Amino acid sequence: MRVLHINSTDYYHNGGTAIAMYRLNLGLRQADIDSKILCRRKTLPHFEHSIISKRPKGSKKVEKSLLKPIASKLLGLNDVHSVSCFTVPYSRPYKEADVLNLHCIHGSFNYLILPFITKHKAAVFTFHDMWAFTGHCTYSYDCERCKTGCGKCPYPKSHPAIEKDGTALEWKLKNWIYQNSNFAIVCPSQWMAEQAKQSMLKKFPIYHIPNGIDTEIFKPYDRDWCRSELGISPDKKVLMFAAANLGEKRKGGDFLIQVLQTLPECIKSQISLLLIGDDSRGKISQDTGIEAVSLGYVREERLMAMAYSSADLFLFPSLADNLPLVLQESLACGLPIVSFKIGGIPDLVRPGITGYLAEPQNVEDFRQGLVKLLENDVLRSQMGQQSREIAEKEYALAVCSQQYIDLYQQLLLEQAAKAA
Repeated sequence: MRVLHINSTDYYHNGGTAIAMYRLNLGLRQADIDSKILCRRKTLPHFEHSIISKRPKGSKKVEKSLLKPIASKLLGLNDVHSVSCFTVPYSRPYKEADVLNLHCIHGSFNYLILPFITKHKAAVFTFHDMWAFTGHCTYSYDCERCKTGCGKCPYPKSHPAIEKDGTALEWKLKNWIYQNSNFAIVCPSQWMAEQAKQSMLKKFPIYHIPNGIDTEIFKPYDRDWCRSELGISPDKKVLMFAAANLGEKRKGGDFLIQVLQTLPECIKSQISLLLIGDDSRGKISQDTGIEAVSLGYVREERLMAMAYSSADLFLFPSLADNLPLVLQESLACGLPIVSFKIGGIPDLVRPGITGYLAEPQNVEDFRQGLVKLLENDVLRSQMGQQSREIAEKEYALAVCSQQYIDLYQQLLLEQAAKAA
């Protein structure tokens, strides 16, 4: 069985999606599956990673000067101007593959190609966000128009932003494309699966398979040693927050600042912040008056595991999310979590078991959960042990990769039966 993953990049530069896909590819290869990656941007020298063929001669100029202005400014559509991805069906990796696994295809792929690449191949489309069934956005927040047709978008600047509101047209275009496509859907969280079942994609088979993580890398390390290595005070309670961009609105950095500002001074003096991600302005520490250690954007997984292991609590005030990798990694390292009850986060943050779930955007509720866990060392220790057990049982890379293998085999059998 030969599997080909299609994504914007092969690792990083695409947020958690590329990392999740890379780990799945690794897990499949460890299970002796011939798994490869086809991407627009290659960042690693691995031989099994391939770049989509160069654009047909003259197409780049046509895309930028003619097609993109028409698509984005006149019609309000993203991606449909890209024609280079139509070389995919003629590429060697595609021809050799038995199974396709699509991941992030917005931003660099033209979704109009879906009927062509899924017609003769068993295909899986993993939903790392909501983009596949909305009029443009990756997360719709409180808007439910994607269930019926979009239009009059309340969040035109939401990623990926649009210059003109063409959300009703894009929704209809996607719906038409899907009517002529053939694939199974995988959702990493229960919440995403429910969203897909209520969308234009409900006619497709929908499966729930979480992202997998390497629990031999992400595991509890000696706390004192980790703090010494990272330059973190051994005497303070450490609160950790991580995001590619700590200032990104969706990740809730502003809410975190509000929460920390409401803490009494006696608690502030006893805690330290551990920040992972772009915080070039030092806004969180400056606005809260709490000392902070910022490690910047961390790519090395063992360094991330050391960071989790050095902390007492992981804070994640996200406003919209699927199945955040940082929360899975936190569980695997035995670090309890305080977060909002939104999206797929309840799959990971289980009240009283792995952490505390506050009502969405409720600063006071979030603060209460933070203080409750911070002041109860025994409870945090119990949650840490339970978190690690759940990570090993449900999210280990081998466990999740095998679920994908079973699905691939099922689809190949179904395809063979139809062809017989």
